[in-house]
Amino acid sequence: MTFNPNIRLDPTQVTDIRGRGAGRGGGLAVGGGVFGLLIALIYVLLGGNPGDLASGGGSGPDVNGPDSSALAQCQTGAQANQREDCQIVGAVNSIQAFWATQVQGYQKAETIIFTGETSTGCGDATTEVGPFYCPADTNVYLDLGFFQELQERFGAKGGPFAREYVIAHEYGHHVQDLVGDLRNAGNDEGPTGGSVRTELQADCYAGVWGHHAAETGYIQPLTADQINDALDAAAAVGDDRIQQETQGHVNPESWTHGSAAQRDHWFTVGFQSGEPGQCNTFDATNL
Repeated sequence: MTFNPNIRLDPTQVTDIRGRGAGRGGGLAVGGGVFGLLIALIYVLLGGNPGDLASGGGSGPDVNGPDSSALAQCQTGAQANQREDCQIVGAVNSIQAFWATQVQGYQKAETIIFTGETSTGCGDATTEVGPFYCPADTNVYLDLGFFQELQERFGAKGGPFAREYVIAHEYGHHVQDLVGDLRNAGNDEGPTGGSVRTELQADCYAGVWGHHAAETGYIQPLTADQINDALDAAAAVGDDRIQQETQGHVNPESWTHGSAAQRDHWFTVGFQSGEPGQCNTFDATNL
C-alpha cells in the first residue's frame, strides 16, 4: 500500500507508549501470541473485563500524548511510506475518515502502540494478547511485533496492506460498538456462533474500508498483490489455521473468530461491495 506523499497526517489519532511498560503490574493470564488473542479479544469485545483474567485492572494508558513521541514526526504521506509507525498513523487517519462518512456522529478511537504490556480500560494487557479493541476506553491497542509473529509463526506473507487489514478489523469493532452491535453480540462459540459472527463482520467492515481507501485521499489505488496480502493475512488468523499450529488439530466447536475460508470470504464481501449493509453476518444463514 502506498500513501499519497503530500497528504497531511494527523498523528494525534495514535499514541506511542513503546518502551514505557504498563502503568500497573500483572498481565492477561492467557496463551501467547495469536492464540491468546482468540481467548482475550472476544472476551473484551463482548463486555467482559480482562481484569477478571488478569492480576489487576486499569483505566487506560498513562501517556503524555503523541507530541511527546516519535509520532510527532509523522506529518506527511511520504513519511508513512518510509516508516512503519507513520504508516499506522496514515492507516488510522484513512480508516476514521471513511467511517466518519458512514456512521452518524462518529466518534474517533485512539490507537495505542505499546510494547510488552500496558494498562487499558479493560484491564492490563500483554503483547501476547495481540491487537484488540477495548470498548471501555474506546481505544485500539497494538504491539507492532504482532505483524512479525503473523509472518514467522502463521505464515502470512505480510506487506503494508496486510498490516492495515489488521488495524481496519479492530476499527470494525469500534464501529460495531458505536452502532450497538458489539453490545448485542452473543458469546457462544462454534463456526456459526455469535463470537464468530462478530469477528466476521469486523473482517467485512475492513474490506469495506479497503474498497474506499483511495477515496479518503490518504492512499493510492490498491494493486491486486496488495489486496491478496490482506486476504492472506485474514486467512492466516483463521481459527482452523491457528488451532492446527498451536494444538495440532482443529476443533470447530471452539472457534471464536472463524475459519480461514470464512475470514477470507467476508473480507472479500466487504471489499467487492463497498457497502456496510452487506456485512450483516448476524442474519447470514451461510457463513
